[in-house]
Amino acid sequence: MPAVFVHGVPDTAGMWDPLLSELSRDDVITLRLPGFGAPLPEGFAATKEAYVDWIVAQVDGIEEPVDLVGHDWGSLLSQRVALTRPDLLRTFTLSNGAVTDRFRWHDLAVQWQTPEVGEQIMESFSGETIAPGLADVGHPDADGAAAAIDETMKRCILALYRSATDLPGDWAPTGPVELPGLVLWGEHDPVGPPASGLRFAEISGARVALLDGSHWAIVERPAEAAAALEGHWSGAA
Repeated sequence: MPAVFVHGVPDTAGMWDPLLSELSRDDVITLRLPGFGAPLPEGFAATKEAYVDWIVAQVDGIEEPVDLVGHDWGSLLSQRVALTRPDLLRTFTLSNGAVTDRFRWHDLAVQWQTPEVGEQIMESFSGETIAPGLADVGHPDADGAAAAIDETMKRCILALYRSATDLPGDWAPTGPVELPGLVLWGEHDPVGPPASGLRFAEISGARVALLDGSHWAIVERPAEAAAALEGHWSGAA
């Protein structure tokens, strides 16, 4: 029964390394979202639905329930899997990304969703321009993350955000979720405020663990995050 980790935007599976080094378990799979440091399959649409279907296929192929953990966009996608395919999971964890009835996109997301504006922003993206912004919101490896952003990732980011202008839509929970859930959130996140996670927990019944960190608190505070995750998983055993 492995733990499956799903990174967000603009990251690759390498973001999880600080956390994985603190976990006592080694049955861990870090998914590489198509286009994010991983090949883009022929015809892949890079929409939110396409990514959810891709994750479902990866998890279904494991052939046993998993502990699913997502961060940022990976958290939004993991939430959708938990709500629509709970049969594939034993537990789920949402980190600094949740869709509720009060969901609102941050300013940069709105700009990415705007035709021409999003393209202009992506043209200006380089390691020198991106790394400081990632560092400001707590990324523990801002330079490394910025260096991984290529033209394929930029196109996927725009396609993903533009497929999600209808959120919350039917992605928000409307009542308790039977699966054991954990909301693991950085208290000082300016991108996805803790209120988003707390609202999800209020509706779904998920547990809450707040970390003294920002948007990437799950890897900014890896020891504390690992302890929260392992407590969550052991409670579901």
